[in-house]
Amino acid sequence: MELQTFINFYLKLFFILTPFFVLSAFISLTRETGDAEKKKIAVKVTVAVMICSFVIYLFGRYIFELFGITLDAFRIGAGTILFLSALSMISDNGDTESQGDNRDIAVVPLAMPITVGPGVIGVLLVIGAEAGSLTEKLIIGAALFCAVVTVGGLLYLSSGVKRLIGKQGLMILPKVTGLFVSAIAAQIIFTGIQNFLHLG
Repeated sequence: MELQTFINFYLKLFFILTPFFVLSAFISLTRETGDAEKKKIAVKVTVAVMICSFVIYLFGRYIFELFGITLDAFRIGAGTILFLSALSMISDNGDTESQGDNRDIAVVPLAMPITVGPGVIGVLLVIGAEAGSLTEKLIIGAALFCAVVTVGGLLYLSSGVKRLIGKQGLMILPKVTGLFVSAIAAQIIFTGIQNFLHLG
């Protein structure tokens, strides 16, 4: 049961982090950077995403308590934002303009808001608030850690991945990710509405 929970959350979090969209943005923003520098930036992005994600995941429930927001209301809001993010991935033409100096892009914009955007923040807040027991929280935390490391690994090996899947693949994969993310978003919205209306 624990393994199944881990795998379910790992896959969900992996796709919510939109790895192939992030990879496309990373390759575009570092296209004039050497391989060694790309790897350094990839490590910085991974560390930044890890810190942001776990702060949101672990302390999100206090935000609900502070502002008196119900979990189901936040589900609907977070799901809507995530769905809009998925639509933008599906309709995006794959061109990401270079922003600023490469030394400054690891945290902003790569870690936030490209990887940890409003949709990811909303979903992590919901998942963190839903986690009941300490065991479940640890399993989801491990899944989140592995999902972030996997995305970081893709960025670290971006030069090889680019050669492997080609330019066309980099345009198609974010759209496929967008389809999965839109399905996850729809489920989050449906659950929120169902609970809000006390139908479940």
